[in-house]
Amino acid sequence: MASMLNAPPNCISVQPQKPTLLPGTATSRGLGATRSINLKQRLPSPAVNKMMIPKMSISALPLDNPTKSNNKFDIPIMVNGCNGKMGKAIISAAESAGLDVVPVSFGSAQESGQTVQVGTKEILVHGPSQRESILESLLVKYPNLIVVDFTVPSAVNDNAELYCRVGVPFVMGTTGGDRDRLYKAVEDSKVYAVISPQMGKQVVAFLATMEIMAEQFPGAFSGYSLQVMESHQASKLDTSGTAKAVISCFQKLGVSFDMDQIQLIRDPQQQLEMVGVPEEHLSGHAFHMYHLTSPDLTVSFEFQHNVCGRSIYAEGTVDAVIFLAKKVHSKADKRIYDMRDVLREGNMR
Repeated sequence: MASMLNAPPNCISVQPQKPTLLPGTATSRGLGATRSINLKQRLPSPAVNKMMIPKMSISALPLDNPTKSNNKFDIPIMVNGCNGKMGKAIISAAESAGLDVVPVSFGSAQESGQTVQVGTKEILVHGPSQRESILESLLVKYPNLIVVDFTVPSAVNDNAELYCRVGVPFVMGTTGGDRDRLYKAVEDSKVYAVISPQMGKQVVAFLATMEIMAEQFPGAFSGYSLQVMESHQASKLDTSGTAKAVISCFQKLGVSFDMDQIQLIRDPQQQLEMVGVPEEHLSGHAFHMYHLTSPDLTVSFEFQHNVCGRSIYAEGTVDAVIFLAKKVHSKADKRIYDMRDVLREGNMR
């Protein structure tokens, strides 16, 4: 059977495959009969492009030469955290889509006063002081301004409340902060916002499909055991919110599984040798595998989605910005959206 990764990237494929049982090594969490997931033990080659991807897989690789869009949108955007890898990826995607990246960004106190060259833009970074007056002046100069924020969890609420006070629409991709406080601030201010912990369009679609299956077929996997492995760059200290959401779907489908059973891979050597992450993407990747096994070990299902780099999130963010600009322009009644709303709208690039 041909390898799934011989197909074009960013594709979804469903293939029949003989049940494959994972090796019976105990996990480092001491879970007894629970087996750890070791991709390299089950794969013919360490290279990720030769991996025999299981039944359902989403694999996203960054484009070397993305096609520049001919569409031009009168949408000025301010990308905060422009010094970071995510910020730079978003600016690159925004420029390719014809958006107007304003030459101002918010960063840490240490970055204040720096001028950062990102693509064709020179961007002046401002620290925490005077952010409100700076943002107000930007909104006067760019009345259609939209802010993009991929902030650290501890800054979620303060940043969102700043945007709400000034009255600027924003796109925020984050899993942190006080969520109730976050949504209340936006609701009270009537500011338009897209808030989503996952900006990758295809991953969001996969998760939505899982939730539909869980809702329509509760208990379909009753009695099955579940193993979950997720690998991210070493700087990501928390468990993936996407993994937790997928697991909650399996729980509704009848699988007994505790979140502390997730096998977290953060060590680069393990990521190279056990998971098969390409070395050039150790600093930015998201590999997830979910393995289900029947009680008598005769049936297994595997779901896997692998992302290298940040282009999938940057492209989704740009679509969210364009979507939000249209909602602001049309004075839509609804003010708070997520990536599912963006997907339902269609007409994405």
